[in-house]
Amino acid sequence: MLVKTFGSAVFGIDATTITIEVDVTTGIKFLLVGLPDSAVKESQQRIESALRLNGYKWPKKKIIINMAPADIRKEGSAYDLTLAAAVLAASGQINSEKLARYVLMGELSLDGTLQPIKGVLPIAINARKEEFEGLILPKQNAREAAVVDRLKVYGAENITEVIDFLNDESKLEQTVIDTRAEFYAQINNNPLDFADVKGQENVKRALEIAAAGSHNIILVGPPGSGKTMLAKRIPTVLPPFSLKEALETTKIHSVAGKIDKETALMTRRPFRSPHHTISDVALVGGGNYPQPGEISLAQNGVLFLDELPEFKRTVLEVMRQPLEDRNITISRARFSVEYPASFMLVASMNPCPCGYYNHPTKECVCAPGVVQKYLNKISGPLLDRIDIHLEVVPVPFKKLSEMESSESSEAVRERVLAARKIQEQRFETHKGVYANAQMSSKLIREYVVLDSESNELIKNAMDRLGLSARAYDRILKVSRTIADLEGEEQVQAHHLSEAIHYRSLDRENWGG
Repeated sequence: MLVKTFGSAVFGIDATTITIEVDVTTGIKFLLVGLPDSAVKESQQRIESALRLNGYKWPKKKIIINMAPADIRKEGSAYDLTLAAAVLAASGQINSEKLARYVLMGELSLDGTLQPIKGVLPIAINARKEEFEGLILPKQNAREAAVVDRLKVYGAENITEVIDFLNDESKLEQTVIDTRAEFYAQINNNPLDFADVKGQENVKRALEIAAAGSHNIILVGPPGSGKTMLAKRIPTVLPPFSLKEALETTKIHSVAGKIDKETALMTRRPFRSPHHTISDVALVGGGNYPQPGEISLAQNGVLFLDELPEFKRTVLEVMRQPLEDRNITISRARFSVEYPASFMLVASMNPCPCGYYNHPTKECVCAPGVVQKYLNKISGPLLDRIDIHLEVVPVPFKKLSEMESSESSEAVRERVLAARKIQEQRFETHKGVYANAQMSSKLIREYVVLDSESNELIKNAMDRLGLSARAYDRILKVSRTIADLEGEEQVQAHHLSEAIHYRSLDRENWGG
């Protein structure tokens, strides 16, 4: 008897429907074809044990299973439930009428318990797109899949519940989530606040500009000056997620298996802070079984690289293309997969190995030439792609001991939102551009028109600092954001002057 069931394969951040065809005939062989990997091939042992311990039999006949389309590699243990249901239906042990209406996915334990799987959200989105009635999967994944409307989502704890449901002997409880209500209830829930930071008003100003235009920023300062504390609070002043951004980011985290069972939808912008020992594959994604890297997990949020010079040079250099294109293409001999990587880069570093170069009270003990060698770990091309360079000085005791609280993140966010609204209207006809940092050279020429005074100012800055053409573009983008924060239509000389100030740490001046 030939029976078909349906599963799903995740490739990149999208899913493709997989048809499982099972034919049970006279004989004793077991054949599994359709480009399965080792984990899929091992499913026979898991399924056989799960069926036996739950009162069902593995057919003592010839079983041929085809996983179509056969040119897509099937990976992982998530097909256990799909294969088990198909074998039971083909051997006449369960009713096969419902199978065509549902996508089934789940890993089986030896006792028949369903274990959670990765990539549930793209699987659910694809199931709705393919017009399936519903999705049956492990209970731990049900809330995540239920974010997708117009699709019935059923979570099961073990294979017996699924079999009884298919045989109409019992019902599975449908998981229903009001996506919008859940999203808006959690959207502003963040325990961190800029009000916690004493002093550092000039740094907060720079971070406000960076948030308003989605600019990359690097903070350079001695240990304990507050670089990490400030960086962690950047998401609190970024515009809240839109529902579309939340779904897009949740999808990526779902593929990477980073969604816990209590979370249906991500409501806060991600803040990713990988350790400096990270590999280039872990940062940008890829591997034998392609997975999104940290730059994709930071999609629509912040990627924070603490102690930037301590990262391996090869790791930093692979970020150059994603910083420009806002996506990363992983190409191998057998496949090519693309992950989104639209993030705001925030980096921090000490000015020298000992940490006290240019410190107002402590003396640097680094040998001559060591400071420049330390700073040279960061390449010029990478620095060019960072819009704002800022020196952070330690906060004096007088400021630390003040009882008066600083400006809150909410107040800063209001100004950021006003500037972003201006940019949204400006770029509404330009697809894929939503902030000043994403402007192309053509858009810069259109929206940043300089008068003679401003032209002379930037010319002198280019000559004195030895800036590149890319740095020139970055200065214009930042000046456009400063003007937007002030509600000015034209970029003026003082906007440009402040933007140039944020390039004062460019390579010509670093290390003395």
